[in-house]
Amino acid sequence: MTLPHLHGLYAITDGPRADLLDVVAQALAGGTRLLQYRDKTSDTARRRTEAFALKQLCAEHNVPLIINDDIALALDIRADGVHLGEDDGGIAEARSALGKQAIIGVSCYGSLEYAYAGVAAGADYVAFGAFFPSPTKPHARQASIELLRQSAALGVPRVAIGGITPDNGAPLIKAGADYLAVISAVFASTDVRAAAQRFANLYSSD
Repeated sequence: MTLPHLHGLYAITDGPRADLLDVVAQALAGGTRLLQYRDKTSDTARRRTEAFALKQLCAEHNVPLIINDDIALALDIRADGVHLGEDDGGIAEARSALGKQAIIGVSCYGSLEYAYAGVAAGADYVAFGAFFPSPTKPHARQASIELLRQSAALGVPRVAIGGITPDNGAPLIKAGADYLAVISAVFASTDVRAAAQRFANLYSSD
């Protein structure tokens, strides 16, 4: 599937939280271009209900909903795609389950080799990081900004993740990040819409 927007903010939810739909609505209103539902709990019923509601909300804004790590849930609610870490199942498995139109993203951490392998296997985008210390994953592997420059020939959108804020995001965009993936700098903000807008503004001159 071709992504409907070529670049922008890739917001990742930080659930579980009671106000999930409200804050996602604010993030979408602020200019989010991709949304990932990330919830590591085992509450299957709640996760399905939330994911289905988010799919409807995202559809109103023409924003794809990507499910983190859960191919079965993505298939169940007919999400637009799935994002896979290194322990979350293979790209071929996801493609077989979700179909050729699904958006499949893969975490590549700090590895250009892993990114090329992911693209060869059919990934629609690759994610590199963490570029900065991350409050969500304080022990995450680090990636260098030079990696974005070196990955220009991949031929798919590149996502930067890890400790990104409106103040440090611009150099990543300049180096080649098509999307900035953000969790806490959006969803831990007291004004989610304004936080999302600040990230959207980083791309406004592109």
